[in-house]
Amino acid sequence: MAWLLIVTAGLFETGFAVLLKQSAHFTRLWPTVGFAACALISFGLLSLALRGLEAGPSYAVWTGIGAAGTAVIGMVALGETVSAAKLVSIGLIVAGVIGLSLSGVTP
Repeated sequence: MAWLLIVTAGLFETGFAVLLKQSAHFTRLWPTVGFAACALISFGLLSLALRGLEAGPSYAVWTGIGAAGTAVIGMVALGETVSAAKLVSIGLIVAGVIGLSLSGVTP
């Protein structure tokens, strides 16, 4: 259950990063509200997950999901450039997330 919370928190981290960009320095109301909601949900879920998982790997997985997700959304929906180096790097992040989740970090 804790890993499901981490994955969900990572998805909300992706949401808050994308919405932070869309908020235009907090000058647009609804993206700013969405950013705040996603951030609160993400941190709340991370906090709950940390009850049953080690802090270091959990934080790395949460951050990795958020970073990879944000990069993918940027390329797919925000018109950011796509390159082989970016795709390989995202793949390495995903591999690291999977490796950490399989490394037996649950106490």
